[in-house]
Amino acid sequence: MIKISPSILAADFSRLGEEVSRVEEGGADLLHLDVMDGVFVPNISFGAGVISSIRRRSALPFDVHLMITNPSRYIDDFAKAGADIITIHYESCADQIDVLKQIRAAGCRPSISIKPATPAFVPEPLLEYVDMVLVMTVEPGFGGQSFIPETMESVRAVSAMIKAKGLGIDIEVDGGISPSTIRTAYDAGARIFVAGSAVFKAKEPSDAIKALRNACE
Repeated sequence: MIKISPSILAADFSRLGEEVSRVEEGGADLLHLDVMDGVFVPNISFGAGVISSIRRRSALPFDVHLMITNPSRYIDDFAKAGADIITIHYESCADQIDVLKQIRAAGCRPSISIKPATPAFVPEPLLEYVDMVLVMTVEPGFGGQSFIPETMESVRAVSAMIKAKGLGIDIEVDGGISPSTIRTAYDAGARIFVAGSAVFKAKEPSDAIKALRNACE
């Protein structure tokens, strides 16, 4: 079973509450919230305050993706704001295990992400500490980018490591996901799909989400 996690980076922020309601009513399984600090990635998005404000408008699990340096400073803030899953980047800190434990202690599901150029084997020692691995299928920092097919090698490698260890860990992909690319990622082993423009820019989010699901059948 697949899950669709629309990224609010592609939403109309002038009516964010309505936008979140549209995708929730359209059949989204999670809501993806990209937090960027302008340091780890060359863009700035929003913080815990925005997440807290939309938490009151949605019952969806919040899939919070921290593209920030030294994420340990803010884990408790995002947990209190309503995060259900918190993803940190492998490349964003040197103490990944400590931060993943911190996320679990805060009552959230921990997840680790890798950039397209990061070797797929690096998350292996962390697998026992996470519930999900997010493989970036574009360079993190901006929405609307084109899917990088070569990242499927990383998805396949991570999937093989998870199976070899007998773990029940989800694999999520983020970047350039559309009905024309989702099947490739599904076949590689991904089951959670972040889709920004494909969902939020659609006239009817329900039709867009249905098209993504149908492409994996």
